[in-house]
Amino acid sequence: MKRVLGIILGGGAGTRLYPLTKLRAKPAVPLAGKYRLIDIPVSNCINSDILKIYVLTQFNSASLNRHLARTYNFSGLSEGFVEVLAAQQTAENPSWFQGTADAVRQYIWLMEEWEVDEFLILSGDHLYRMDYRLFVERHRDTNADITLSVVPMDEKRASDFGLMKIDNTGRVVDFSEKPKGDALKKMQVDTTALGLDSEPAQKMPYIASMGIYVFKKDVLIDLLNRSPDQTDFGKEIIPASAKDYNVQAYLYNGYWEDIGTIESFYDANLALTQQPRPPFSFYEERAPIYTRARYLPPTKLLDCQVTESMIGEGCILKQCRINHSVLGIRSRIEAGCIIEDTLIMGADFYEPFAERQSDCDTTQVPLGIGSNSTIRRAIIDKNARIGCDVQIINKDRVEEAEREQQGFFIRNGIVVVIKNAVIPDGTII
Repeated sequence: MKRVLGIILGGGAGTRLYPLTKLRAKPAVPLAGKYRLIDIPVSNCINSDILKIYVLTQFNSASLNRHLARTYNFSGLSEGFVEVLAAQQTAENPSWFQGTADAVRQYIWLMEEWEVDEFLILSGDHLYRMDYRLFVERHRDTNADITLSVVPMDEKRASDFGLMKIDNTGRVVDFSEKPKGDALKKMQVDTTALGLDSEPAQKMPYIASMGIYVFKKDVLIDLLNRSPDQTDFGKEIIPASAKDYNVQAYLYNGYWEDIGTIESFYDANLALTQQPRPPFSFYEERAPIYTRARYLPPTKLLDCQVTESMIGEGCILKQCRINHSVLGIRSRIEAGCIIEDTLIMGADFYEPFAERQSDCDTTQVPLGIGSNSTIRRAIIDKNARIGCDVQIINKDRVEEAEREQQGFFIRNGIVVVIKNAVIPDGTII
């Protein structure tokens, strides 16, 4: 794996995840109480012995850059690195990144200096655990120029993805972007050719691209130089290369979630609380997910009822009821609160007198969730200040709303309180 260079794409503006992406890049969005989305592909690389990793960023990248710099420091004895390559304007190229392929093209002069055989291109906003060694082995065994990682799909979800067709050797022969009706039926394939058992192969007769690719080094350089007008891997570069190059499919049959919308992000986080087996686990000893070490104190619970939840470190919870929720680091929940089906991202700092009394008489709303507040089916972004006797319950069952001036949005019926928002005492949402 020393002959593989990892390239993680930081993603675009993340408009479908807004307002979580209002002040941060998509891969910097907090996950599972203490991680960030970027920790997933970086950890998968480290666990696969791929230690040379570039992260290409463009939008709102300050917090992402800070997180990577504080988290991934290899010792001076290792050749490994995790380095940010931010979009920049140069005399040769005065424009910002125009797409996934264009981002790599603008830095290919730097990447081609490495003595590697393959480039592994990854997305920064997916939740999954994968051993890339098996992926690269398949690429080498089939002498592929490009190998795409694909997931089997049933008919219900298939039309939301870019699908492909393979021959009986696993070579990709056709592509279709989000097909419907008869066009969808034509994209059915026999996934047993990729190693899937016959019963699941019948239930899932489609294969969808995960947006994860292995390229031979010289093939990627050639493709990027040959087609300077093509800016996207999935929509342009790879479909155009199928007839001239050996493009292979590698079947990944584990849990994989593309966290592209508020609803999918919310569902993926709350699914982590499932027992006995959540679809994705952070408790895997052989393939841990790494993140920044913060050295926080243990969480303190004072006469609380907590069911089916995950609580990050450094929290203070008083006489409250927490059910089916994820609480991030430094979360503070005062007495009499009810938190259900909610993701609370926590805080970046403690206020003075963190162990203060529950007090509703102060003029300023303190950090955290004030006394006697009820929150259901919501996402509370970092450093939010929610007063006493607040109800965030989507009382009118609104599906979509934009109330940025009041500190919240509603997406798919989920109330999203934005970062640093202040919700005054007695507010009902």
